[in-house]
Amino acid sequence: MHNTSKTTAATAARRGLALAALAVFAWLATPAHAQFSMVPAPQCTQPKESATQGEREYRVDAARHIYACYPMRVYRGKLPPLLYGVMMVETEIGAAGEVVNVSVVRKPAADEVAPWVIAMIKRAAPFPAPAKHPGGTVKFTETYFVDKSGLFQAFSVTEGQR
Repeated sequence: MHNTSKTTAATAARRGLALAALAVFAWLATPAHAQFSMVPAPQCTQPKESATQGEREYRVDAARHIYACYPMRVYRGKLPPLLYGVMMVETEIGAAGEVVNVSVVRKPAADEVAPWVIAMIKRAAPFPAPAKHPGGTVKFTETYFVDKSGLFQAFSVTEGQR
């Protein structure tokens, strides 16, 4: 009798683990979540030094750099009226174009978008070196508009919304 209860408990534990694994795979298999499970390798080359002097101008350089790094993830044309995630981040770029810090200013409604955008920014380094900025560093805020397909636009260079 003692052996039967151990067998029943072990079977129940295995079933529980199997159900948990299926739930995780089902969650990742949904189109919205699967698109944000990994950031592709950036396709950009070493950027040139930025000729900009202001934060606004540098923000455009940075957005263009991210577009060059992830051309397969840029939403072409006007964005749809309803977006999956809108996220605002503050990014600090160091003298050599390295990402010093990325912090969330406005969290997106879809939780999986924030780590994906942050990872995308960090993997796109080095950015154009902000040599003409005081101290050789720059801090700027950018808003990312993300579609459920995993495509995005940056506010600085957006094509607008339908």
